[in-house]
Amino acid sequence: MPETIDYDARIPNNVDLSANRRLQRALEGWQPKFMNWWGEMGPTLETQGVYLRTAVSVGREGWAHFDHVVPEEYRWGIFLAEREPDRRIAFGEHRGEPVWQQVPGEYRAELQRLIVIQGDTEPASVEQQRLLGLTAPSLYDLRNLFQVNVEEGRHLWAMVYLLHAYFGREGREEAEALLYRNSGSPDTPRILGAFNEETADWLAFYMFTYFTDRDGKYQLGTLKESAFDPLSRTCEFMLKEEAHHMFVGTTGVDRVVTRSAELIREHDTDDIASHGGIPLGIIQKYINFHYSVSLDLFGSETSTNAANYYTAGLKGRWLETRRKDDHKLTDDSGFLDRPGDDGTWVQEEVQKILLLNLDLRTEYIADCQSGVKRWNRILENNGIDFRFRLPHPGFNRDVGINAGHHVTPDGTIVDEPTWQRGRKHWLPTDEDLTFVRSLMIPVHERGKIAGWVAPPAGGINGKPFDYEYVYLT
Repeated sequence: MPETIDYDARIPNNVDLSANRRLQRALEGWQPKFMNWWGEMGPTLETQGVYLRTAVSVGREGWAHFDHVVPEEYRWGIFLAEREPDRRIAFGEHRGEPVWQQVPGEYRAELQRLIVIQGDTEPASVEQQRLLGLTAPSLYDLRNLFQVNVEEGRHLWAMVYLLHAYFGREGREEAEALLYRNSGSPDTPRILGAFNEETADWLAFYMFTYFTDRDGKYQLGTLKESAFDPLSRTCEFMLKEEAHHMFVGTTGVDRVVTRSAELIREHDTDDIASHGGIPLGIIQKYINFHYSVSLDLFGSETSTNAANYYTAGLKGRWLETRRKDDHKLTDDSGFLDRPGDDGTWVQEEVQKILLLNLDLRTEYIADCQSGVKRWNRILENNGIDFRFRLPHPGFNRDVGINAGHHVTPDGTIVDEPTWQRGRKHWLPTDEDLTFVRSLMIPVHERGKIAGWVAPPAGGINGKPFDYEYVYLT
């Protein structure tokens, strides 16, 4: 497994694709279908070049090269992290055995399903964001959008490679279906609900890349622990690219909050809508929505499927090897807060192996909280009393034990009429969405930026903010 990537090949790769002519031909047959999908469902805005990073190696240092690239000519490829010598399975009933280089027959269907679900999320986000370039607040932001999009496309390639290489005819059919489904389609929607939501404005994009891409980080982290070594190595390199996507979200919300705080101070009022800023209350509503929708991606709090994946060694926990337990969990228990019929919360003791989704969600929530602290620090430094917060995990949920219950952001269980009265205070209304979208006036001049968001603290790869990150037609 070479560190460097062969860019002379029709499909760039570091998996010695040319040694398997049958696989190479199959992937070369899928490649034009991918390009057709990109042309139809990828970014709408045409450019003459975007300052993009391209992977040139999978090593820990110096793995990316930066230059202007026409997005349609981006060299998508197949990159796996280096194989760890003598790697052993870290959890489940096969703990201590050598990891698998081929798919065990008894776990074939389950592994394929995990790869398909992960693969389905990658093109979905590109589809959700395809119109955003038309309203980019700066060339810097436009560049970041394209970077996220081309890397989500490469992550699709990563999963398609595994399907083609290890799952035969069924895998090839699933790879076709990854291009057939489309985000928000009434007939062929994406598998997971959050990836059928519209991303119609840049505040939503920042929230998506903060909350939903952060879910992706944790899902990839559990698959990186997999006993199926090609999946593990694929996800390890994907995580390197995913870090930038979350950076876009974290700093994007930073900049919106910073600009809103500046306008509050400048005009001595919280009502900054008339001054072209996004009120803090609307930002909180966006947090509530995107956070709660992203929590649904973790699935039900109790899950026999997750338990079976863990026992089989297919999908581990976040940072599995750092956990201080037996890595089997058959004798441990944990506690789950469940909404009761009487409107109170009931704590229930459950076997820990059934709470793996909850365990992962707990890690995610702690990570999300770090962003909220950042944004509140901006407000504090500007002398503003308002504070953001994450809503209760039961708020606005369609999946798991809280689905069918009405839970307020502070965790109070209420009836339907109370929920409907409060909804407009907790989630973005049509009026809120229309207002935010009214601010989405494109700014495509070097060194300029829209009035509702602050410029970044620094540029990309040492370049200044006023660098010509995108060559427009």
